[in-house]
Amino acid sequence: MWTELWIALALVLVIEGLLPALSPDGYRRAMLSVSQMDRRGIRIMGMLSMTAGAMLLYFLKN
Repeated sequence: MWTELWIALALVLVIEGLLPALSPDGYRRAMLSVSQMDRRGIRIMGMLSMTAGAMLLYFLKN
């Protein structure tokens, strides 16, 4: 179980690093737009992202 958790964390880091590595200016614009969002918008975006990830994981495992 711990091995899979570390693999998942490594994949998150790889995916998170793709945008800044491929398009630093696009990444900067995206981070600026997120920094201008209100807390509620950021929270909703995070919840939607978690829900999508959980659903994808569920469908891949079953």
